[in-house]
Amino acid sequence: MKELIEFYQEFSEEFEEELRQRTPNEVAYDTVILQELYDGESIESALETAAETYPDEALEYTQDELGDIKAHYEFLLNHEIIKGKIARLTN
Repeated sequence: MKELIEFYQEFSEEFEEELRQRTPNEVAYDTVILQELYDGESIESALETAAETYPDEALEYTQDELGDIKAHYEFLLNHEIIKGKIARLTN
C-alpha cells in the first residue's frame, strides 16, 4: 500500500504545485464547483452556482470548451477524494 501511495503522490506532484499557486478566491470558486459536482449537479449548473458566489473568478467559456472544463473538474474532484482516502489511511 505504501508504494501505491508514494506512486500517486509522485504522479500528482506537478498538479499539486499548480493548485498551490491558486489564490484563495480561486480555491473557493473551485470548491463550490467540486461540491456541486459531488452533489450530482451538472458542470453547467456548478459553474453557474460558483459564478454567483465568486463572480470575479467566474470562467468565461464556450460550449466547445465545456467538455475540457468538465474533465478538469472531474479530475480535480477525484484527486481530492483520493487525497482524503490517503490521509485516512496514513493517520
